[in-house]
Amino acid sequence: MQQVTLDEIAAAASIVYAEMQATPQYCWPLLCERLGTEVWVKHENHTPNGAFKIRGGLVYFAHLANSSAIPTGVVCATRGNHGQSVGFAARRYGIPTTIVVPHGNSREKNAAMQALGVKLLEHGDDFQAAREFAIKLAREEELQMVPSFDPLLVTGVATYSLELLSAVKDLDVAYVPIGLGSGICGMLAARDALNLKIEIVGVVSSHASAYAESFSSGRPVESPVSTKIADGIACRIPELSALELIWKGVERIVQVSDTEIAESMRIMYECTHNVCEGAGAAAIAAALQESSKNKGLKVAVIASGGNVDSDVFAKILTG
Repeated sequence: MQQVTLDEIAAAASIVYAEMQATPQYCWPLLCERLGTEVWVKHENHTPNGAFKIRGGLVYFAHLANSSAIPTGVVCATRGNHGQSVGFAARRYGIPTTIVVPHGNSREKNAAMQALGVKLLEHGDDFQAAREFAIKLAREEELQMVPSFDPLLVTGVATYSLELLSAVKDLDVAYVPIGLGSGICGMLAARDALNLKIEIVGVVSSHASAYAESFSSGRPVESPVSTKIADGIACRIPELSALELIWKGVERIVQVSDTEIAESMRIMYECTHNVCEGAGAAAIAAALQESSKNKGLKVAVIASGGNVDSDVFAKILTG
């Protein structure tokens, strides 16, 4: 993937802002007190579908609609947020959409996708199995496969990083959760386009450590997934094109457990009254884990989404 330019991110932003406003970044005093330093939260839980992914979907489908061959239908695999992004953007252009999710997927994310008019199918026990089935379906039914990682998706989601890095000056470090990698690669693109020196730290679940293991070994490593609450970062097989950017530009990758993520979901609600899903609280968990390292620094955490089932969140809040 070629380096994304500032002009390309700005052009993507004009597409995004036709459908939604820029999301806020706030410095919450109680959260700063809890993490022991100045912390800014980028609130991607405030988008129209509750997660950062919508930005990439809008940009991807805007380019698709302007191409010479608009597909008669599209298909993708998801744990929920990418699927909502695809459903939201595809509906804007009247393109029929099939979404494949693994069995046992978030009930409320499934409902949100179906409310967008998509055809929802369940297949397999994890994202990778759903992804392989979606690829097979695309071939058999002549549908266009919408990937979960793509240069247009990266450019679209880079718009949230451009907002953050333009609004908050002199950040020292930003913690970004890694699913397949579009979010963190978008952050790298925005940082480099602005010629900033901020450290980018990736965050994964310790129960889905493919990217952490790949980062340390310098080669793609498949790793089993057992996280119960961080479905948005439940990746078993990493994306090589994302890894190549991560190897080049990311400072380190922090692993956080389900217990740490649950605690961070509670902290986020107590300190800001914002709801984060597991993946959305992972960056806060990493910043908390590294709080002694961050004293005196200006820190950003990406609240990448807030789409957690209500019964799950209620149990987490009560410990």
